[in-house]
Amino acid sequence: MPPNPKLFQNKVKSQSAVTLVGGGAFGARDLAHALALAPYLVAADGGANRLLALNVAPRAVIGDLDSINAQARAAYSAQLIHVPAQDDTDFDKCLAVLDAPFVIGLGFVGSRMDHGLAVLAGLLRRPELPVFLLGGRDVIFLAPPRLSLNLPRGARVSLFPFGAVTGHSTGLDWPIGGINFAPDAAIGTSNRASGGQVTLEFSARKMLVILPRAYLKSALTGFGFAPTGAPQAPVRAE
Repeated sequence: MPPNPKLFQNKVKSQSAVTLVGGGAFGARDLAHALALAPYLVAADGGANRLLALNVAPRAVIGDLDSINAQARAAYSAQLIHVPAQDDTDFDKCLAVLDAPFVIGLGFVGSRMDHGLAVLAGLLRRPELPVFLLGGRDVIFLAPPRLSLNLPRGARVSLFPFGAVTGHSTGLDWPIGGINFAPDAAIGTSNRASGGQVTLEFSARKMLVILPRAYLKSALTGFGFAPTGAPQAPVRAE
């Protein structure tokens, strides 16, 4: 179910992009990589447990707080934002509360399939907030109506529809024009860039794009963001 907007009157606002961490697997290098591009660190409920293990303090911990352990709850007591609704996931709660240019998500895909699918569905419920989910090998995001990516020849470009959608492309080995995409019909996984500029246009905000995670900066640039900066040292917990 979509989040209840009445529960999310107080926003967590950041002029810089947000690194949002969940309870799935990620390491210190993953976190440093994300923070270099999105320095405002937020945990979704049990994601705080992983940050405590890495001795890193988030700016906020958002969720129904049923997964955070006692040690993390005590360490981050001043950062807790309790959203008690049970009709949506902690990921949904975070996206409803966050007001930021974009979000990089760690620890949300690649662990439990049911949790991962719920997170992907959450991307479609908040299309106005660009979210880039990092897995072990991939970056996944909801395509805007039009997107331009600079990718080398042979780069994997996978498209997965979460609803009925059509599109047009240039710069792919297998163009997508004229295809009626749907989860139970045609999908577009394992396409490839022909080299140079790839353009994608879609009829609805229903298409997920999956790229090798090495092309995260290309994806950010395609959305109009200018990723810069050296890796940032995480804030250490007291």
